[in-house]
Formats: sequence, structure tokens, C-alpha cells
Amino acid sequence: MTDGPANLSPKPLRSAKRRVIFVLIAGVLAIIGTLTAGYYFAVRPVTLKIAVGPANSDDLRVVQALAQAFNNNQQHSQVKLRPVPTEGASASAQALGEGKADLAIIRGDLDVPKNAQAVATLRKNVVVMWAPPSKGKARKGAKITKITQLAGHKIAVVGRTPANVNLLKLILQQYGVDPNKVEIVQFPANEAADAIRNQKADAYLAAGPANSKITIDAITASSRDGGEPTFLAIDAAEAISQNHPAYEAAEIPAGSLGTANRPEDEVKTISFAHHIVARKGLAESTVAAFTRQLFAIRQQLKTDFPLAAKIETPDTDKDATIPVHPGAAAFVDGEEKTFLDRYSDYIWWGLMALSAMGSAGAWFAGYLKQDERNTNTSQRERLLEMLKTARQSDSTDELDQLQAEADDILRHTLDCYEHGAIEEGTLTAFNIALEQFHNAVADRKALLLSMPQNLQRAATQFRAAGTA
Repeated sequence: MTDGPANLSPKPLRSAKRRVIFVLIAGVLAIIGTLTAGYYFAVRPVTLKIAVGPANSDDLRVVQALAQAFNNNQQHSQVKLRPVPTEGASASAQALGEGKADLAIIRGDLDVPKNAQAVATLRKNVVVMWAPPSKGKARKGAKITKITQLAGHKIAVVGRTPANVNLLKLILQQYGVDPNKVEIVQFPANEAADAIRNQKADAYLAAGPANSKITIDAITASSRDGGEPTFLAIDAAEAISQNHPAYEAAEIPAGSLGTANRPEDEVKTISFAHHIVARKGLAESTVAAFTRQLFAIRQQLKTDFPLAAKIETPDTDKDATIPVHPGAAAFVDGEEKTFLDRYSDYIWWGLMALSAMGSAGAWFAGYLKQDERNTNTSQRERLLEMLKTARQSDSTDELDQLQAEADDILRHTLDCYEHGAIEEGTLTAFNIALEQFHNAVADRKALLLSMPQNLQRAATQFRAAGTA
């Protein structure tokens, strides 16, 4: 009798191969999905919160116009803006420092948050100091023509922000005037003209853009009875800028404050800037995109907001008062990274992962094929053993069992050939062995059928006795 059919197990091998293929396909799809999702999140618009104030200020109106322009440009806008109104530049700086905003409009002469980095200069402001004309109602004391004469006088400051009061005190101290020996009053910028008409002050201070309507209206309101104001030059502007880097020496051009002769001559003064700053941790690509959009759209807004045309690039020097954000510096220096520059490493690693998965898949496929080849080799050896057994068999039932086993071996061999585990030459050799086996089975069956039953039994008993 034979030892029984061989353990062929072609189905488990095919199931294992299918599992590996499914795993590889799932891995490839996962990597492609990750890369696609990464691309989507990389190019989708980012909404940034920008702190700006106070309410009804020119800064807020400009930012609102920028936000509308950014948000309406759906095709080319990588950054959208959401204004966060505050009480003023100090509150905006605090919002940025506390992480409540991504961007902020701040004054360069105030405390700058440690996490703030410059993106652009929104506007530059000049300080204008003047004394009203002495014509009309008589005024006590001599006419004021210099800052050193302000001791003991009343000075009105345009705007409610304490920063302008501190700025006045700084100027007075530079000229040796004790701030405690002057009376300082303030009034809202939007009520400056009306307040000045009713406010008897000996001198005024306003800080804003060179062509600020608020400053021009305040000067005009103080110039009643046909007289012209006297502008107080800040001759110590260079010294102030040396001691306080947030300020720069500047000049008020002749005829730039409302009329052709106001002022009659150029007046020395100091200036400071309002900056657009970003959080230090804000992505470089995001800030670069914002800066690019800002300078691309500013010219579109200059009709309604002339100040928008004054937006300037930030100071990229290493010793700048406010360090520049790397994203803004990249835009200014023309070194802004493209999508491939920013994500080439991720793409490279993704391709490497795909290559590794392909190599792993090839290894698994080779491993499975090797397993199939080994199984096929053992089956071929089994077929040769079955050939020997068939030639000596004395039972047609045994021959039928051998034939059934040979059919299973044939089926598995064809599967191996289909999977590429064996080559055509191996299949040809197997076919020769299989043909010999079929011939042996057919010859043995014909011989057994031609022998009487008693001779078959005798031959079986003789063979059994010989093997005992």
C-alpha cells in the first residue's frame, strides 16, 4: 500500500500570496493618500487672525480692506485674514504676545512682544509740534518758538493713547524740560478739531502719517483769526534716535501740512513706524505667502486707502529693532521656497517608502515562490516514488488512489507555473515524469485485469511474505 496522498496545500499558498498582495496594495494606497492629503493641506488657504485697533482707525480700515481683498481672491489666495479689533497698538501687541493672534499692527516705539517678528512696515509717522498763532485774543507770556520754552505751559496731545504722552515727555526731557512742570491734556483723535477750538493750549503735539488728515485738521483748527501756527523743530532728532532706536530723524517738507506755506520751511522732527508683525512660530511658508499677497494687492487699495500704497518691506538687517520673520525675509531677498523646495524631503521619503514596499513585496513574492518551488520539487520526487509503486501494485484500488494523487500534483504544478514559481523547462520535465506514471498505471491495470483472481491473491501474499 502507499503512504497516502502528499500534503499539497496549494490553496493556503495562494491565500498567503493574496494577503501579501492586499497588504502591499493597502500600503501603497496609504502612502498615496498621505501624500495627497499633505498636498491638500499644504496648498489650502490658511486663515490668520490679525490684531488691530482702535475702532474706526485708519489701521483697522486698511486691514479690513486687505482682508476683503484676500478673501475675495479665491484662486490665488493662500492666506486669508480675520481682523481682531483691539483698543490700540498696545492691546494688539499684547494679543500677539499671548498667542491670541497670528499677526498684529504695533507701534515700533512701544514694548514689542518677544515672539514678534517683522513682516512689513505699514506706515511711518512723524511728530508734529506747533504753537497756535498769538493774534486775536491776547496770550500770556512771550511767543513760543522753541521746545525749551514749554516749561510752565499747557500742552495738548492729539489722541488718547498714553504712547503719545510718553513720546512728549521723552522730547521734553531731551531738551531739559521737566515734564512735571508742564500741564498735559489729551483728546480723541476723531474729535481733535472741535476740541482744539474750545481748548486753550499753548502748544500741541500730533503723531501720524506725514499727510494725516487728523493732524492737518488739528493745525487748521488751532490757526484761528487768520494767524499761522509756529512749528517747533526737534533739532535733537539725531540724539533721540541714537538713544532710542525705535525713532529716526526725519523732516517735515515745506508746504506738506495743508497749505502751500504750512510750514514755510522744512522742519526737523522724529519719526516712528507702525509694523505688521507675526508670531515667531508661524510657518515660514505662510508668512512668505502673506507678504507676497500683501505687496501684490497694496496698489489695488491705494485709491480708497492712500496709506496702503505706503506699505514698505521690513528691515532685514541683523541689527534691526524688530527682527524680521524668516518668511518675510525670504520674500524680500527673492529666496522664497517653492512647493517642491518645502516638501521635497517628504516626497523623497514617500518615494523611498514606496520603493521599500516594492522591494519588500518582491522579497515576499520570491519567498512564496521559493516555498512553492520547494513543494513542487518534493511533489516531483513523490511522483517518481508513485511511478515505482504503480509498477509493483497488485490492486486496482491502489492504482486509482495513486492516479487521484497524481491529478492533485498536476493541478498544483500548473498553479506553480502560472504564479511563475517554476519555469517552462521544469514543467516539461514534470510532464515527462507524469506521462511515464500514466503509462505505468495503464500497463499495470491491464496486467492485473488479465490475471485470474487466484493468481492476483497469490502474488499479493508472496510479496507480503517477502517484505515481512
